[in-house]
Amino acid sequence: MPIALLSGFAISLRILVLAAMMVAPLAAISFAGNGSLGIGKQGAGLVLFVTLQRQSMI
Repeated sequence: MPIALLSGFAISLRILVLAAMMVAPLAAISFAGNGSLGIGKQGAGLVLFVTLQRQSMI
C-alpha cells in the first residue's frame, strides 16, 4: 500500500473517531429524553400535523 494512501486512511480514521466522540453524548441525551415516538399530537403539534397532511394531498 502506498504511504500516502495509508496516511490518508489514518487521518480519516482519526477524524471519524473524533466526530463520533463529540456527537455520541448529544445523541445519547436525545435518545434518553425521547419518551414517545413521533410528534405529540396535541395543541400546536396537532395543528401542524393536520396542515402538513392537507398540503400533501393537494
